Amino acid sequence: LGSLYKLFTKAGGVKLAVAAFKLHVKNRVAAIVKNAAYDDHMVENLLLLKGHCDAVVKNAFVDEVPISRATPSRPSGSQAADDGERVERVVNRQCEYAVQDAFQEGFKARRNKPAEMIAKYLDKAMRRGQKGKDDRAYSADLEAALSLYRFTDDKDVFRAFYRRALAKRLLLDKSASDDYEKTVLRKLKEGEISPEYDPEFEDCSNMFTDLALSRDLTAEYRGKRGGDAKLSVMILQRSVWPFTVRTKDAALPVWMTDELNKFTRFYKEKHTSHKLDWDHALGTVTMRANFKAGAKELSVSLYQAIILLLFNETEEISFNEVKTQTSLEDGELRRTLQSLACGKKRVLRKQPPGKDVNDGDVFFFNADFSDPAFRVHINSIQVKETPEESKRAQTMIEGDRKLALDAAIVRIMKGRKKTTFEQLKNQTVSAVSKHFLPEVSVIKARIDGLVEQEYIRRDEDDMTVLHYVA
Repeated sequence: LGSLYKLFTKAGGVKLAVAAFKLHVKNRVAAIVKNAAYDDHMVENLLLLKGHCDAVVKNAFVDEVPISRATPSRPSGSQAADDGERVERVVNRQCEYAVQDAFQEGFKARRNKPAEMIAKYLDKAMRRGQKGKDDRAYSADLEAALSLYRFTDDKDVFRAFYRRALAKRLLLDKSASDDYEKTVLRKLKEGEISPEYDPEFEDCSNMFTDLALSRDLTAEYRGKRGGDAKLSVMILQRSVWPFTVRTKDAALPVWMTDELNKFTRFYKEKHTSHKLDWDHALGTVTMRANFKAGAKELSVSLYQAIILLLFNETEEISFNEVKTQTSLEDGELRRTLQSLACGKKRVLRKQPPGKDVNDGDVFFFNADFSDPAFRVHINSIQVKETPEESKRAQTMIEGDRKLALDAAIVRIMKGRKKTTFEQLKNQTVSAVSKHFLPEVSVIKARIDGLVEQEYIRRDEDDMTVLHYVA
């Protein structure tokens, strides 16, 4: 490639070579992005391609620039030409820009998904931690993944999935390092990754504040209750955390409900005007279980715990009975039972055997369960994003986009009073470009909706002209 670049340079065809290279990279990026069967490896493949492209640009797309004889010493990257004149090898910046443009255009081959997968890749990296890598190598890995964030137009999608994954890591204590978490947030927020300051990540920083205050509150509550209090509570601001309040949640054992009621009274004494809602989906429990091989300490989700506690009263229980006694939503119940009876650590058995949980299944406590470790973790089900969660996130993103477009259109029309569709379209794209790049058809649909709601109206003589309705 280096020799080919020199030939194009001598023939005055550098622009042609750069354009061909850009098209090749764009097609490679698009092929990776569109390959849905390998979504889990999308980011790794993009990083490999990016590293290869950077190496090609650095080593092949270089110009030899003569160095003035007045220069006292040869700079790094310089060498002597055949005629004795010293030259410096300088990377062609247009090639660097071509790679960046190729990645950005290639990402558009499949909207939203690259942004989602970058967020999920970072989630795995932040949970996995350094794993033997030194600080420099681990930081370089994070930087490489973050660099892909620059190329997506769907920054709102990245933010939505990253915020949710961060929240789960913090609440479930699955993050390898708070310091690295805060470093990544700072880079995302302060414009080190994207071109401008992004205040949307400020809420993520506030998560750490909530957790610190919760630790202090829990310590105070335990101090008042004495040595018998084992409850740990996280008080979260609804505006900060990306979770919706559940209208219906699991049915807890009476003693659990009593403990939560005691904390509620304690909290209300300190904050009389605050409303406290319990969300059990991310609750965790450490419980002791006795097996034939000896006692084990199980680290489980709250949903797993309330199912396991049923076996203190009975040796076997049907799927429908579990559903009745726990009041868990059907999909949540099946996933939870599957993690207990069909996963790697089967503390329950089921009849008939199988990988799926069906309505006719009956469950038994597995007294023969064994594990070399005393502390057994079975709550990894909480960390993984379920298909329902992913679908809900996408639905919320689409809803937020519609609201953002409506607000931008009304704001523009209020300022201009009268404008053409083309002008309004361009200004709307500009107004929301920091968050996402809307399709023209979507903008048109939002305008039509605002016309129906009588926020704006079309000109009677020219349908391409729009007026603001005061």
